[in-house]
Amino acid sequence: MTEPITASYVQEDGDWKITVSGSGKELTGRAPGIIAARDRADQLVEKLSPPEHSTVVHLLNGSALEFTAAYMTARLTLPEIEPLEVPPPANGKAKEKAAKPPVPQGKELPKAVDEAKSKEKAEPAKTPAKAAQTS
Repeated sequence: MTEPITASYVQEDGDWKITVSGSGKELTGRAPGIIAARDRADQLVEKLSPPEHSTVVHLLNGSALEFTAAYMTARLTLPEIEPLEVPPPANGKAKEKAAKPPVPQGKELPKAVDEAKSKEKAEPAKTPAKAAQTS
């Protein structure tokens, strides 16, 4: 049979006091935030009863809904972070380097590659339909 257990949360001076009661026993603990308090409550529940034999109701100010709202808000709220700063480019040379692929030192592109590139720029590529018309 499942044993009902109540975990009550009270905020005191920035910390949370947790009181877990059930099976005629009561255990207390403290934690720095509501998420840590929820974890601490789970630890206290395990001391009272095996997890498979217990149903835990978490209460904040006597309300399960209020606890759930506070807990989920804490879980889903992202921490504030400073905006990312992107440094400006060092100078115009960075654009030139990005446009041309680097050539390893001591090696040059073969003359045939240079000629093929300049020929491509001079003559647009023929589509198969145009090639068939000229043939």
